[in-house]
Amino acid sequence: MFAEMTLFTLLLKGGWMLLFILIASVIALAIIVERYVTYKKIKENSKTFTSEVYEFIQRGDISGTVRICETSKSHLANVVLSGLKKINLSHERISESIENAGKKEVFNLEKGLSTLATISGVAPLLGFLGTVTGMIQAFMQIQELQGVVNPSDLAGGIWEALITTAFGLAVGIIALAAYNYFVTEVKKIVLEMETFTNDILDLISESKKS
Repeated sequence: MFAEMTLFTLLLKGGWMLLFILIASVIALAIIVERYVTYKKIKENSKTFTSEVYEFIQRGDISGTVRICETSKSHLANVVLSGLKKINLSHERISESIENAGKKEVFNLEKGLSTLATISGVAPLLGFLGTVTGMIQAFMQIQELQGVVNPSDLAGGIWEALITTAFGLAVGIIALAAYNYFVTEVKKIVLEMETFTNDILDLISESKKS
């Protein structure tokens, strides 16, 4: 029986609550694809950027480093550039500027993750709500028929109500798994960014002394 049913048929069977779960799944999928592509590009761009910046700063070519930061698409470019703009100031001011720029980049890295986390929690709840409302309707029908119902009809109403729970749990599980994966990726990127910026601060301090 299930093999003969299309997705559209299941949606009709699941009721209007399943529509909200479907919308949530589309939003979650869009965030997952966008974040995956974004983090992949970040890793690729940062490798080239860090090697170039190390080379220029070690040579004492600050103007060349600035040009790289202005043209690079790496998330580290704005962080390093904010420090280079304050290069004539104290070490504390440079560090503060880099830290503030880093916070902005972390905010951009976490874009969409809160929505993904919300979907992971809300989707199963929507599924349970759809099941409860479906069961209420089923029992209301039993009351109208004064309890004279065919067991097969009752079973059919129950599994139709449970469709929303199944879809809600599926969307929630996928969204939660993706959220945890992306949180780990963000932590890795932030750790690399902190290590890199600390190295840059040290190199800038050494270049100013010399």
